[in-house]
Amino acid sequence: MMNPILSEESAMPEPVLTHSDGPIRWIRLNRPERLNAMNGPLVDGLVRALDSANTDPSVRVIILHGEGRAFCSGDDLKDLDAQTASDATTAAWVETIQRVTLQIMDSDKIVIAAVHGWCVGGALEWVINCDFRLFAATTRWFFPEVSYGLFVTGGVTALLTKQIGPQKTKELMILGARQDAQMALDLGIAWKLVPEDSLLNEARQLASAIIEKPAVAVADIKRAINQGFHSTLKDAMEIETEATVRGFLSPASQALVREF
Repeated sequence: MMNPILSEESAMPEPVLTHSDGPIRWIRLNRPERLNAMNGPLVDGLVRALDSANTDPSVRVIILHGEGRAFCSGDDLKDLDAQTASDATTAAWVETIQRVTLQIMDSDKIVIAAVHGWCVGGALEWVINCDFRLFAATTRWFFPEVSYGLFVTGGVTALLTKQIGPQKTKELMILGARQDAQMALDLGIAWKLVPEDSLLNEARQLASAIIEKPAVAVADIKRAINQGFHSTLKDAMEIETEATVRGFLSPASQALVREF
C-alpha cells in the first residue's frame, strides 16, 4: 500500500507533505487549488503526519504551513456532503478534526504555525492550538461557523475566552467579521508579524532557537503551561463536538453552505 504521507520529492500530489530538516519536521498542507481547504484526505493526512512527528524521538519542533496562496480556507464546502452523509460519518469527521487539536496541544514537541493568506474556521482553530503563531503581514482570518449555523472546534471556546475575554470572543465568533493580521497580533493570536516572503525563514529561525534549549525542560514547560491555562480544554471540546455534529446535520445549515 502506498504511504499516504509522501515527502516533497514524490511526484504524486498528496494533500499533506512532510519534510525532515534535522530535528525540525515540516508539515505542509498541499491542496493549493482549493486554498488548502479541509476535506477528508487532508485532515486524515494531517493526523498521520502529526502522529509520525510526535512518535519520532529525533523531532524537536514541528512547523505547520500551507502551500500556495493560503494557509487553509477552512472546511471544503464542496466536499461537505461526504462528511455529513449520516450521524456516524459526521461524528467521525468532527472527532478527527478535534484529534488534531489534541495532537498539537498534548505533544511534547513545540508546534509552530507559519500562516499566510487566508486562515479560516477549523484551520484557524488549529493555529490557535499551536505554541507559536507566526503570521505573514498579509494574513486574513475569521470564524465563519456561526454564520452557517455551525460551531467552532479546537477548544477555542475555552482558549480564546481565557486569552482575550468573553466579549471579544463572542464578537469574533458570532459576528464573524474578517480580520487582518494586525488584529491577530493585537489580540495575541499572532505571536509575530513578518513579511510573507520571509515567513518560513522566520519559522526556521524560531525552531532553531527552541532546539538550543534542553528538550526535557521545553517539553515539561509546555505541558505545565497547557495544563494550567487550558484546564477545561477537553470539557470545551466535548461541548463543541456535540454542537458541531448538530450543526453539520442541520438542513438549514446545509442549505446555507450550499448557497455559499
